[in-house]
Amino acid sequence: MSRCGRDASWLRGIRHSSHLSTIYALSTHMSRAAIGVIRVSGPQSLYVLSQLTRARSPPRPRYAAVKKLYSPQSQQLLDEALVLFFENPKSYTAEDLVELHVHGGTAVIQAVLKAIGALHTAESPIRYAEAGEFSRRAFSNGRFDLTEIEGIRELIDAETESARVAAVNSATGSNKLLFHEWRERLVNDVGMLTAIIDFAEDTEIEDIEKIYSKVNEDITKLESEIETYLARGERSELLLKGIKVILLGPPNAGKSSILNKLARTEAAIVSDIAGTTRDVINVPLNIKGYKVVVGDTAGIRDTSKADKIEAEGIKRAKDLSEKGDLVLVILPVDDLELDAELKQHIDELRSNKDVVVVLNKCDLLQEPESELIKRLSSELKLDPESFIAVSCLTELGLEELSESLVQKFKQISLTENNDPIVVTSRVRDILLYDVLFGMSEFKKFKDLDDVVIATDSLQQSIEGIGKITGETVGVEEVLGVVFSNFCVGK
Repeated sequence: MSRCGRDASWLRGIRHSSHLSTIYALSTHMSRAAIGVIRVSGPQSLYVLSQLTRARSPPRPRYAAVKKLYSPQSQQLLDEALVLFFENPKSYTAEDLVELHVHGGTAVIQAVLKAIGALHTAESPIRYAEAGEFSRRAFSNGRFDLTEIEGIRELIDAETESARVAAVNSATGSNKLLFHEWRERLVNDVGMLTAIIDFAEDTEIEDIEKIYSKVNEDITKLESEIETYLARGERSELLLKGIKVILLGPPNAGKSSILNKLARTEAAIVSDIAGTTRDVINVPLNIKGYKVVVGDTAGIRDTSKADKIEAEGIKRAKDLSEKGDLVLVILPVDDLELDAELKQHIDELRSNKDVVVVLNKCDLLQEPESELIKRLSSELKLDPESFIAVSCLTELGLEELSESLVQKFKQISLTENNDPIVVTSRVRDILLYDVLFGMSEFKKFKDLDDVVIATDSLQQSIEGIGKITGETVGVEEVLGVVFSNFCVGK
């Protein structure tokens, strides 16, 4: 211990034996950057800070201070850093937590990490954190529940604005409040059923029927709410994985040009030679905050006019459009003699797919746009609102196309009137196989007039919600899954 450390009376009693390790880690990337943030959490956090800064007085919680950092072993100056101390329980982990904002050079970071690690003793363990360990401690200390922890992970992984909005709802506790509300309603229902079991002999039959009816009504409403929640989550998942947009049209319609305009780069080869695109080209894009995967496909025409390779490309284009979330049909206004094969495929798609027709090369249009749309709307049996005229040459209509796509994305993801939500596979499975299953079992045994098993079935639903939030016995088996994808330092 340094001379300054021995003289600092405020440190007396801070360094003590603890079964709980103090952990530390770099919470930013180990790469050349302006700053690197190192976190230290646990009972020895203040001791670590005192040894690195030679502090003579305790730090003021939640106030930033610039401090010189020294190696406790060699007394060598390591860096000058911005230092923050968060006193328990008002920290991310609900433990004493120190943040060191050092200069982002790898040599600086490595030197500070080495100095912290050298303070480890058997009596006062100080070790490098495991992946997700800071968040796991936050959960264990009641700082967050599992839905908030999963939301934090999704927030870190969010690549687009829509994904960020979805993750924020979980990370800030919106999902937690919803699950708590569902649990309270279930507990209330179980309480009423328990009253039937305990006092059935002293209760009128009519009163028992009223209780049964009220509980059944509430369970039916809960089932509907949970099913709606799962449907929203399934659609919102598209925002994380990417909405699949498929470009269809005849050869040389300008599909690749449209793709390049949406991508704002040369993502596909553009040529006036028909059949340039022979296979599917998938390009991930960010369109106004939405993650989109655009599939540029081979032009669809009579396969008897195509060679073997192009014919296979046409087949793949049709197959892919059946699997897409949204189909953009690109038609050139200078050549609107639509192939029968393309018209038939559009007719097949419109019954179960969102189809938008993009009239490309509108700078060459020889008739009023409204008349053209009216004629094609009748021919293709599509709503006139499904048509958008654009020009890749003059960029006319491209902004309108982007705005129209955003509206389609909102419809597809069920986020027109609600923010997107994140429902992880873990939460989805518990809602399906514990919570909803328990409710269906309740109804089955209620109809058999077995109130005891009907009540036990709802207990399974209650325990399922406890698994989701982490507020139940036996939750250990899910913790490894939840935290396994966190980075070290979080």
